[in-house]
Parts: sequence; C-alpha cells; structure tokens
Amino acid sequence: MPSSTQLVVIGAGPGGYAAAFYAADRGMQVALVDPEPNPGGVCLYRGCIPSKALLHVAGVLNEVKHAEAWGISFSGRTIDVKSVRAFKDKVVAQLTGGVGQVARMRKVNHIRGLAEFQDPRTLKITHDGKDADTLTFEHAIIATGSRPASVPGLSIESDRVMDSTAALDLPEIPASLLVVGGGYIGLELGTVYAALGSKVTVVEMTDGLLPGADRDLVNILARRIESMCEGVLLNTKVVSMKAVDKGVTVTFEGQIPEGLAKERTFDRVLIAVGRRPNSAVPGLDKTRVKVNQRGFIEVDPARATAEPGLYAIGDVVGEPMLAHKASHEARVAVDAMLGERVAFEPLAIPAVVFTDPELAWCGLTENDAQTEKRDVAVTRFPWGASGRAITLDRADGMTKLVLDPQTERVLGVGIVGPGAGELISEGVLAIEMGATASDVKLTIHPHPTLSETLMESAETFFGQATHVYKPKRTK
Repeated sequence: MPSSTQLVVIGAGPGGYAAAFYAADRGMQVALVDPEPNPGGVCLYRGCIPSKALLHVAGVLNEVKHAEAWGISFSGRTIDVKSVRAFKDKVVAQLTGGVGQVARMRKVNHIRGLAEFQDPRTLKITHDGKDADTLTFEHAIIATGSRPASVPGLSIESDRVMDSTAALDLPEIPASLLVVGGGYIGLELGTVYAALGSKVTVVEMTDGLLPGADRDLVNILARRIESMCEGVLLNTKVVSMKAVDKGVTVTFEGQIPEGLAKERTFDRVLIAVGRRPNSAVPGLDKTRVKVNQRGFIEVDPARATAEPGLYAIGDVVGEPMLAHKASHEARVAVDAMLGERVAFEPLAIPAVVFTDPELAWCGLTENDAQTEKRDVAVTRFPWGASGRAITLDRADGMTKLVLDPQTERVLGVGIVGPGAGELISEGVLAIEMGATASDVKLTIHPHPTLSETLMESAETFFGQATHVYKPKRTK
C-alpha cells in the first residue's frame, strides 16, 4: 500500500466509493480503506442489495398466490432455502465484484483494513487484526455508515434473536417470527419471511406503522401488511425476552388486543428498531471533529467537519440514512475540497419502502405541512381509476401531490403501489425543477402506464382528470 495519498476515504459504502471514484475522475490520488475484499459497504453486503434480492423472491411468491384469482394455479410449489440464499449471495458477489473492478480501472488504491487516526493527517491501518501500516494524507472523508440499533435491556444470548444482518443470512424459515419495530427495515424483512411461509407478528410501540411517513400512503400498506401477517400490535412494546428450548419467550406491554396473551413464544425474533451511526472511529478524538449527542458527526453544508481537511458523509452525519443521499454528499465533499463553492441543499430526497405495495415519497408531506401549519393543496389520484393498475389487479394504490395553492408549485409527492420506487423520481425532478401542477398536467405520459397517475393527480387539482370525476371546488 502507498505511504501517502492526496485523499483517503474511510468506508467503502455507496457514499465512500462514490467519493473515491469521483475524486479519481477529478484527477486526485485516492486511497479507499475498508475491511471487505471489494467496495460496497453495508448497502451491498448486508443491506439494500441482499434485502432487495430476497424481496424479489418474496414478490414472485406473492404473485404466484395472487395468480389463483386469475385462473392460474401452480401445484407442487417448494422453497429451497439454500438456493434462495445462493441467489442472494450471487447478487451480492456480482455487484461487489463489479464495483471492485471499477475501482481498479480508476486506479483507486483499495486498502483492506481498519483505520485509526494517529493525528489529523495520519492513519494507522490494521490488516486482519495483525499487521499495520501508516498512511499520511492531505484530505480525508469519513464514510463509516451505520449499524443496526438494539433495544436497551432486551439483549439475550440466543442466535434466535436476529438483527437485520442476521436475518438477511436466511438461516431458516421459522414457523413463527416476531418483528420488533414497524419501520421500513422490519416491514421489508417481515414481508420476506411471511412470503416464505413464516407466521409473522409485528410489534410497534407507536400508534402506526412507518412512524413519520404520510398516513394516506401508510394506511394502504398497513391493510396489506395485516393481511400477510398473523398480527400487528400497535402501541405495544416488548419488555422482556427469555431464551427457551427452540424459541424465545417474549413479554408484551401496551394496548394488547383482547384475547391475546401478554407472553408468547416465537421460533425467532427480529430486532429492527433503526440504525445507529458508526461515529466511534478510533482516534477521532485526536482531531477537532465534533460528534453530537445523537452520535452524528457534525458537518457544514459542504460536509466539512471542524477539522480542516476532514469531511464526513452518509449515515454518519445524519438522517435520512439513505444510500443515494450519501452518494450525492460524496460529490459535494470532493468538490468542496477542490475549492469549489458548493453545498448539500437538495429540495427533495426520495425515500422508498420496498414492501408490497411499495411506498415512496419526496419533498413536503401532508403531515409535515400540518405540523408546520403551512397552507397547501393536496390532490390524490386513486389507482382504482388507472387502467394499468387494474390490468395488474392492483387497484389499491394511490398517487398524491402536495402543492402550493397560490403558485401551483409541486412541493411534495407520495406514491403507494407496485413500482412506486421507480415512479417517485419524476416527483423528485418536478420538485427540483420548480415544476407546477400545470407542468405535470401538460406533460404527455404514455398510456396505459402507472406513470399516468402523476399526470392525472395534477389534472385532479384542476378538476379535469379524465378518469376521475372530481370538479374543482369554487370559493
């Protein structure tokens, strides 16, 4: 490995490798430090990618079940867990190997090891916990990501209690699974196991699934989740767990439905209560980098820390903890260290929950507008009026626009239904470009497609949607 470099990036996830690759494209000498054999980070190895591979498998299984309503049945269905796991692992290997090849093509020095700050311009890099080398640098980007959070007081010694990483390894298909946490991680993995055959129960301590997300969208998803799961317990929390023979006994507290025991035994338990930033970088206290009370590294709009020359991006600097947010921060940080006047100031960052149906949103939500007491116009287009949705036998979706009532400007977009994650990008573009409802209405969309629902949502604002009769209110 080199003894010095112009830029060192610590952490090789979608933020870290995006920063390293972009810096190399800009002519910088770059080293990328990470313990894995190829770049990819949590997202490619233990997060976004393996979970989406398993969600695809779950989607196929759900479609097979759904097909019986169309007169098509498949007999003798079997699930080979080892083959499913092998498919997931193949996807991970293909993508991480591809990113590693791109790193070599860009002449990025990928150094396998763990980094520790010796001072603000020097790292000690330990390889396999044994040999160590020293690397000096001009600039550094901390992109160490996050890890699964735990529930205080609920830690027990049992491999039947899983975090998201362990759940993605697909150790088995348990007969019963308790998912602790009704956020996107819990719901995504819960739907995977439910599709594979587990009886899934979800417990959420708040009064609704996906806390913070738009209720209009969540309500549609919640009905589907409830039909797939054995139970959804809201306003309820787990107060204790005990390992028993071939299972985990769990004690609940809260608004438990009548007739349901406060103590139940599950084959496995998945703890999915969010993620925590990996800000405890060894030796960071030898720099002027500041970490706030929530564990996030403090940065300015250019992603610079309090230590000159040191930048931080991604999950480690704050929410939303999303790979695509980290990738865009990466470019801002590199441009800033090259002397450009830049800032990370997106008008909209899309969020997607890859359940069935998918749920996606960007910009201002109706909930946020109500909290801020902001005057907005909200228009909704039900997928029951979409020809394409009906041909898919999925008329349970909805597309929603949040608009400025005076200027008609698009402030937010929400979509729930199959493919919502693919459709939301048009909403992001509309917000970033300052589009109005008229702009979206006058943009010709192909028919029959789900993308038309965005156009017809805009038409609904004017009381002119072709497939929905909803005259505009007059004052």
